[in-house]
Amino acid sequence: MELRPYQLEVARAAMNSIQQGLGLTLSVEIARQGGKNELSAHLEVLLLTLHMARGGTLIKCSPTFKPQTIISMERLKQRLDDYCFDGIYRPQMGYIIQLGNAKAIFLSAEGSSSVVGHTADILLEIDESQDVGKEKYSREFRPMGSAANVTTILYGTTWNDDTLLEEVKQANLELERKDGIRRHFRYDWQEVGRCNPDYVKFVEAERQRLGEEHPLFRTQYALLPIKHGGGFLSRQQIALLMGEHHRQSHPDGKRTYIAGVDLAGECETGMAGESALNNNRAKGCDSTVITIAELDAADSAQPVLKVAEQYRWTGTPHSQLYTQMIEILRNVWNCHRIVVDATGIGQPVASFLKKELGSKVIPFVMTSRSKSDMGFELLSLVNSGRLKLYEQDGSPEYQQTLFELERARAQYRPNQTMNFYVAPHEGHDDFLMSLALVVQAAKGVSPREARGRLRES
Repeated sequence: MELRPYQLEVARAAMNSIQQGLGLTLSVEIARQGGKNELSAHLEVLLLTLHMARGGTLIKCSPTFKPQTIISMERLKQRLDDYCFDGIYRPQMGYIIQLGNAKAIFLSAEGSSSVVGHTADILLEIDESQDVGKEKYSREFRPMGSAANVTTILYGTTWNDDTLLEEVKQANLELERKDGIRRHFRYDWQEVGRCNPDYVKFVEAERQRLGEEHPLFRTQYALLPIKHGGGFLSRQQIALLMGEHHRQSHPDGKRTYIAGVDLAGECETGMAGESALNNNRAKGCDSTVITIAELDAADSAQPVLKVAEQYRWTGTPHSQLYTQMIEILRNVWNCHRIVVDATGIGQPVASFLKKELGSKVIPFVMTSRSKSDMGFELLSLVNSGRLKLYEQDGSPEYQQTLFELERARAQYRPNQTMNFYVAPHEGHDDFLMSLALVVQAAKGVSPREARGRLRES
């Protein structure tokens, strides 16, 4: 079987544990697209072949049945075809592949899946184990191999310090220190790249695009776990945001501008004017914030977003802001693309703006997944130096933006998503969210010429 040297290390360790009846639990971290699934499929072909006559069962589970479990089954079928078993193996019941008397059973590790009753006596595999629940594994999958003292392999990439994979990894490293038997195998992108120069080119481009400290680059390629909680931005990242351009009160006609609109929950007040503003701030009302940014395409490959202007209204009902928002977005800045928070109470406002301004308005509904993606994209621009605030001008808007950037927290979830926010007891995150939304607006435009003319993508 043609495997790379690091894949062979894992395969040999697994086969030794199986043939010697050691029943080891191995943890395997391989950088994304480094051949983890290919290793698994080759190992399955070998074991099914060896057990064709006497029989036996190997079990592999994935965090979801569709698509992950299905992909694993299809990969095994392809490898069986490659080794001339086409027409010999038999798919059964939509989740079993049988070769002779040996079976490979593919199961879902979703919380609601019913898997109790299956038994593994050849091998137990846990794919993408960083996304598999600890309790699900301990209560339902781990016991499947108890009668045969089966060898278990947990594959994946790292995430935070609270995942199943990280827990098993740390236990394995402790056991290794005691008895010298290697149980943990780690191959980051540089190790994979020694066998594949094209892979190195791709990952280096990702490092430039995302930044070396981006959570996705750290976990998927560098295999470095992120802390379970902590600051969303480091001091170094905030320093990267500091720009040298002046704040603008009106546009340069030759430039392209985009906007991110974060809408506040409305506060009731019977006061008016500056007294109402101060009262609403004292009551803890959040604000509606519009961030205007210039898309500087001097470098057509990686355009830079320069924050040009910020607007804030605190405690003002949305209905009273319609005229001002239209004036700012259309008549003052003639924004090329506008992304509006359309979550909950923001939905009718986003609909109104879209009706008035047309297709340039993009409603953005914040779910746990979409907000996570928004946060990761914000980090990629920060880390690569492609998002810049205007220079310090002492304004309340600048000070509030800096305050929120410094107070912003990140919560990394087991399913490789994150939440970013300012804790309510510390303040609001309106400027932070507006900044993230303007980054979303940049996704809708792409450079046409190096001189800065742009077209819609």
